[in-house]
Amino acid sequence: MLPLDDTDRRLLDGFQRDLPLEPRPFAAIAGDLGLAEAEVIRRLAALQEAGAVSRVGAVVRPNTAGRSTLAAMAVPEDRLGEVGALVAALPEVNHCYEREHRLNLWFVVTAADAEGVVAALARAEAATGLPVLDLPLEAEYRIDLGFPLRWT
Repeated sequence: MLPLDDTDRRLLDGFQRDLPLEPRPFAAIAGDLGLAEAEVIRRLAALQEAGAVSRVGAVVRPNTAGRSTLAAMAVPEDRLGEVGALVAALPEVNHCYEREHRLNLWFVVTAADAEGVVAALARAEAATGLPVLDLPLEAEYRIDLGFPLRWT
């Protein structure tokens, strides 16, 4: 487990939701925390590098700005790390994860349009030599993935 100091906890707890939507969001966060903008950026970069934070940015409702899809692959266990790295390296893939299922690698592809999504899925197949199952959104559910880091 990565040790977090009080400032890291305040940064992560305070801005898991409601990232300021303004030209310099990190300056606004810095002002709220009494830090310099560069310090907020440095801390977030260090947390990402350490694997404590996977991404920093706003969450937009699916298919509002561009197009996206959920995809899955059946990957032989001995290739899971290799294939996962190839898929995660695609610029259109915003997260990629293992699941306990025959379809054991799942990922989300986001692109400017439907053609971009199809092209990204085709590149994933070409890079890995494995078929990709496209699972387009049929019903939207909102799941709050914010988790408090402060315990009392």
